[in-house]
Amino acid sequence: MKTPKCLNCLVWMLIAVAGFGSVATAASKEKVLYSFQGGTDGATPAGGVVFDAAGNLYGATTNGGSASCRSIAQCGTVYQLAPPAKQGDPWTETVLYVFKGNASNDGTTPAGGVVMDKAGNLYGTTAYGGTGNCVLLGAKLGCGTVYELSPPKQKGGAWTETVLYSFPTAKQGYLPNGDLVLDSAGNLYGATMFGGGQGTTCNVLYQYCGAVFELSPPKTKGGKWTEKVLHAFKGGTDGASPNGGLVFDGKGAIYGTTLYGGGSSKCKTTYSAGCGTAFKLNPPTVKGGAWTETMLHRFIEVSGGATPNGGLVFDLRGALYGTTVGGGNELGAVFRLLPPAKQGGSWTKTLVHIFTGVDGAEPMAGLIFDSSGNLYGTTCCDGKPGGGTIFRLRPLAHGAWALTLLHSFTGAPDGSDPASSLIFDGTGKLYGTTLLSGNTGQNCGHNGCGTVFQIQP
Repeated sequence: MKTPKCLNCLVWMLIAVAGFGSVATAASKEKVLYSFQGGTDGATPAGGVVFDAAGNLYGATTNGGSASCRSIAQCGTVYQLAPPAKQGDPWTETVLYVFKGNASNDGTTPAGGVVMDKAGNLYGTTAYGGTGNCVLLGAKLGCGTVYELSPPKQKGGAWTETVLYSFPTAKQGYLPNGDLVLDSAGNLYGATMFGGGQGTTCNVLYQYCGAVFELSPPKTKGGKWTEKVLHAFKGGTDGASPNGGLVFDGKGAIYGTTLYGGGSSKCKTTYSAGCGTAFKLNPPTVKGGAWTETMLHRFIEVSGGATPNGGLVFDLRGALYGTTVGGGNELGAVFRLLPPAKQGGSWTKTLVHIFTGVDGAEPMAGLIFDSSGNLYGTTCCDGKPGGGTIFRLRPLAHGAWALTLLHSFTGAPDGSDPASSLIFDGTGKLYGTTLLSGNTGQNCGHNGCGTVFQIQP
């Protein structure tokens, strides 16, 4: 199995006509809200964006901010985009924080977006930095961090960054990536692409095969947050390299995907063996007990989809939907997992859509539903440079789905290579980010620094 083009780019950054329905094109209106400039500004958005109650957007960038970090990329930033006071005016970007790197015991190189609590605090992860002892290619770059950004007490003041947790060794987790999930008790949940203390054959540069973790706030103000590894992946028939974007069911179980693993001999890539997995983590039955893993599906061959990379989303009937970067005809697919009809039965996977290149290729992010049951997502490529698409899948009779292309990215001054999930505002507009292009200067080379966009379906 080849490693998809966009996936190669993303993993190296962190490491160093369809068969199931008709395809249509809609006259949707896409608008670039902001083009990152690199340098002291951000570059290469990490994940998507979130809204606050005032309509401001927040996100993180993998690059930009400062080039003084000793890391495989620049320090990265957290940013805010404020909507215009008058219609037609541009959105205003403010860099809320520039990461300083492990030399300052800070994080560096965010590898996921941010989540917001009810008080307006932002939480996210950095792939490197912190005080951990992880060494990459002979350099101590740290094992990654979980951070909090607190808004100023007075309008116009500076945001305050706090490192909630530095992964101390690879055993606790290494290279956290993807978005965090916040529960009602204030606990944070996430995934690390490597680390966890299990598995030895997942990557030649990094230790272990990845982990899902919980980070719990202190019981007394000013105390330390506590990390617990809920599951350490072993590779082989187990998963390898979980990619964040976790989702809970109503009983507190966690669902997610791993990029690799599963034990298939038909999928061997540069990084690991196996086509990937979908998993469930069951909470302990007694307080303080261990979480247990249930394997929902092992992707076993390319034709059935391979390397899921965007997490999962539930429909109203309890089915799960996700995307694979590869597989199908090697350009990626959208899949559905139906829960078992009887307790103890198996989940059933079907392919909702196989991408052909004409309608997009290599979806690298998860999906979202609208209130009518339509799915929305992005593909990072579409068979040409400066590409990528936004699509909608509408359910038809007898299990078929119809794909509509809402937008095909064209490169500068438009964005290109979207790799984040989308979000809705209250009026039905969609928002997301692109890794590349935009109306940028020379700080990011000819590929551009990336964008935040809005689209009216």
